[in-house]
Amino acid sequence: MLAKTLFGFEELLAKELRDLGAQDIVIGTRNVTFKGDTGFMYKANLCLRTAIKILKPIHTFKVKNEHDLHRKIYEMHWEEYMSSEDSIAIEATLFSENFTHSQYVVHKVKDGIVDKFRDTTGVRPNIDTNHPNLRINIHIQTDVCTVSLDSSGGSLHLRGYRTVTNIAPINEVLAAGLILHSGWTGQCDLLDPMCGSGTILIEAAMIACNIPPNINRKEFGFQHWVDYDETLFAAIEASVLKRIRNFDFKIIGYDKAPSAIMKSKENIKNANLEEFITVHERNFFDTEKEGEEPLYLIFNPPYDERLSIDMEDFYTDIGDTLKRGYPNSQAWFITANLEALKFVGLRPSRKIKVFNGKLEGRFVNYQMYSGSKKASKN
Repeated sequence: MLAKTLFGFEELLAKELRDLGAQDIVIGTRNVTFKGDTGFMYKANLCLRTAIKILKPIHTFKVKNEHDLHRKIYEMHWEEYMSSEDSIAIEATLFSENFTHSQYVVHKVKDGIVDKFRDTTGVRPNIDTNHPNLRINIHIQTDVCTVSLDSSGGSLHLRGYRTVTNIAPINEVLAAGLILHSGWTGQCDLLDPMCGSGTILIEAAMIACNIPPNINRKEFGFQHWVDYDETLFAAIEASVLKRIRNFDFKIIGYDKAPSAIMKSKENIKNANLEEFITVHERNFFDTEKEGEEPLYLIFNPPYDERLSIDMEDFYTDIGDTLKRGYPNSQAWFITANLEALKFVGLRPSRKIKVFNGKLEGRFVNYQMYSGSKKASKN
């Protein structure tokens, strides 16, 4: 199988797969390939925090041109995977000089499948890009075409708990990956001081409690497959729920917008995590750390043109607030405004290259010591 992920999350995903028990793990670019049985495919969809999709390759062949592609798609035994009554959706990813237009490839693949069923059964399957019975993935690298079934259905970042969002919400897979990159797994309190609709808080709580990230999804793609084993899936679901653990620290969110607090509370309730997360209407720049215990801050401050703020003043205030009010803390935040980082006024301990959609960004860490850095180390 092949699990797709975001750039920079490949090592995180490989570790997740190893911890789940995958075999023959190979790290690629924005993907990790691995081996596992049907039950493992179900478990991977439920449990992987940094995967976007899990594809199951079913056929690979060499292809020269569009006529060759149509013929070889037509020759496949599609009756093993669907019936003429089923609906399909097709997507294509191309890295080839012979095939350069993904929608044209999608069209030729669709024709191959539809023609096969029309010729053999007299009935053609329907196309449904929104809610198909079977999602088919085509990957052409030079002259090699791989046909896969999308076992996830919709992207796995659609966890099922987020029903309301703010402007520029953070992707759930991105949020989970950032938390894992930071090294926080529930060993101390966590604060998101600009929590928006609560995504980082919710992903953090699920990591701390070892709750499967996709337990709230309504469905997966494999549940429409002809070989779907409902009893096996129920057993897998029950087994992963038994591994949920207690969490003895606090997860806290601040936001200065009352509407954001309302939205985050609704999403937290949807995720059944109200006992682990508290949110407060506060402006981070007017706050300071409560108590002397270690604290992680992980947040997604504004950095794009959709939010009209003075970037220089805003990022200066972030640095000043951390210096003034948050000793003995690990502060992590993501930004795609690399110029704005200069105004924080602190030297980052780490910078990790990440992408938020198509925006290249950095996930930066500032270690805030109590007293001098030298004294803290001693």
